Amino acid sequence: MSVLEEMRIRSLGVIDDAVVELSPGFTAVTGETGAGKTMVVTSLGLLLGGRADPALVRVGAKAAVVEGRITVSEGDAAVARAEEAGAELDDGALLISRTVSAEGRSRAHLGGRSVPVGVLTELADELVAVHGQTDQQGLLKPARQRQALDRYAGDGVEVPHAKYAAAYRRLRAVAAELEELTTRARERAQEADLLRFGLGEVAAVEPLPGEDAELAAEAERLGHAEALASAASLAHTALAGNPEDPESVDATTVVAAAGQALDGVRAHDPALAALADRIGEISILIADVSGELAGYADQLEADPLRLAAVEERRAALTTLTRKYGEDIAAVLAWAQEGAGRLTELEGDDERIGELTAERDALRAELSVLGQALTDARTEAAARFAEAVTEELASLAMPHALVSFAIRQTEAADEASGIDIGGRSVVYGPSGADEVELLLAPHPGAQPRPIAKGASGGELSRVMLAVEVVFAGSDPVPTYLFDEVDAGVGGKAAVEVGRRLAKLARSAQVVVVTHLPQVAAFADRQLLVEKTVDGSVTRSGVTVLEGEDRVRELSRMLAGQEDSETARAHAEELLASARKDG
Repeated sequence: MSVLEEMRIRSLGVIDDAVVELSPGFTAVTGETGAGKTMVVTSLGLLLGGRADPALVRVGAKAAVVEGRITVSEGDAAVARAEEAGAELDDGALLISRTVSAEGRSRAHLGGRSVPVGVLTELADELVAVHGQTDQQGLLKPARQRQALDRYAGDGVEVPHAKYAAAYRRLRAVAAELEELTTRARERAQEADLLRFGLGEVAAVEPLPGEDAELAAEAERLGHAEALASAASLAHTALAGNPEDPESVDATTVVAAAGQALDGVRAHDPALAALADRIGEISILIADVSGELAGYADQLEADPLRLAAVEERRAALTTLTRKYGEDIAAVLAWAQEGAGRLTELEGDDERIGELTAERDALRAELSVLGQALTDARTEAAARFAEAVTEELASLAMPHALVSFAIRQTEAADEASGIDIGGRSVVYGPSGADEVELLLAPHPGAQPRPIAKGASGGELSRVMLAVEVVFAGSDPVPTYLFDEVDAGVGGKAAVEVGRRLAKLARSAQVVVVTHLPQVAAFADRQLLVEKTVDGSVTRSGVTVLEGEDRVRELSRMLAGQEDSETARAHAEELLASARKDG
C-alpha cells in the first residue's frame, strides 16, 4: 500500500520551514486556531497538482516549496504513470516537489525529473483523496451528488452512460445540421435560383473548350480578308511570275538559272556540288510556298455573313466570360462546380428528411438508454443510501435514514424531450436524472435535502459517512480530512474518531482536527505551533507522545494544559480510544 511518509514545507503561509512526519495509520494534526494546521492540507494539495496561488508564498520569501515522500508498491498505477513521465524511485519511494514563486510561476518535479503539473494531478487520483470543507460544500449541490452516485455505481452506470453519451453527441450534431438547413432554407433557395439561371445561360450558349480563342483568330482573319488575299497574290507573283508579263522577273526563274549555272561544273568540286544541292532545295521550297499561296488566295474571300456570325458568337461567349470566368475554360469549370453545388442544394429536402428520421431514431434510442441509466442509478442509489445509513448508525445517528430522490423535469413538449417512464422529460449529456441526497434525521421526519435537513454536526457526519462508503467502493491509499468533524461534539465526536480509526486499518488517514475526541483515536498526533514572531519553524511541527500528548489533549478539552480535571479526562480519552482500537 502507498503511504505518504512526510512532507517538508518552506515559506508557505505562516510556515517558515517545517517537516510533517505522518503515520501509516491514523495521523491527527492539531494546534491552536490560526497556527497553520490548514497549511498541511494546502501543501498536500500543491503536491497533487492544485492551483498555485502566489498569495500563499510567505511574506519576504521568493518562493514556497513543498516536498513529499510517498512509498509505493511495485505494480501500482501511480508507479507506472510516474515512470512514463521519466521519474525514478528512491529506494521504493516517489519524491514529489512543487515550487510556487511570489510572481505566480509554478514548477513540479517527480522522481528527480521536471514534469508538467498535470502529471501530479493524474497521480492524485491514484494516491490521495482530499476531503475538506470545500469538498463538503460541493457535495451539497445536486450535480455533484449525481456525479458521486455515478462514481459509486461504477460499471453499472458507466457502461450505459457511455452509450448514452455517444448517442447524445450524435443527436447534437444531427440537430445542428438540421437547424442549419432549415433556418437557412431561404438563402439556400436563392442560391439555387441563381445557379439555375447561370447554368441555363451557359447551357443555352453551349460553349466548347478553346472556342473563344479559335473565333478570335477567325474574326481577325475575316476582318482583313482583302488585304490578306492581295498580299498572298503579290507574294505568289514574286515567286512564280506573272503569266501576262513575260518580261517580269520571278524568284523561280532566278533560282533555276543559278542551279543551271552550277550543274556543268559541280562534278569538279564537292563544295560547289553541295551548294548546287542547296539551290535545288530552295527551288523545291519556293515551288511549295508558291502553290500554297495560290491556294490561299483562291480560298480567301471576304465573307461578311460569316464575319457577322463569328462576331455574334463571340458576343455570346463574352457575356459568359464577363459573368462566370476569365475565359471559356474558366466558364466551363464554374458550370461544372455550380452543377455539383446545385445538386447538393436541390438535395436539401431529401437531406432534411434523412436527418429528421435520424434525429427521431436517436431520440428514441436515447429514451431507451436514458431509461437504462435511470434504472442503474436507482439501483445504485438504494445500495449507496443503505451503506451511508449504516455508517451513520456508527456515527451516533442510529435513527437517521439517508435516501436519494431521482426525478426528471417535464419537457415543454414532446419534441424537446425524451420518453422516460412514459413521460416526455428534459435531458442532457448525463441523462435525464436529477439526483438529490435526502436525510431524515429521526423517525417520523420527512426526508429533506441534506443542505436543509441536517444541522452542522449532522451534516459533517453525513459527509464523513459518504466518504467512508466511497472508501469501500473506490479506495485510494491515503485520505486527508480537513476539519470534516466541524460542528460535531460530545458522543458524536467520539464516534467520528472511532470511525476514522476503523478506516485507518485499511488506509492511511490524516485528519486536521480541533476535537480531542477525534485526536485521541490517532496512531500519531502532530502539534503545529507558532513561534513568538508568528511563524511555524522546523521545531514547530512535533510528534506528541506520552505526557506531551496528554497536555495537548487537555488544552483541546479545556483550554488549560495544566488543569487536573482536563488531564484526567484526556487520559481517559486515550485509554478509551486504545481499548476501542
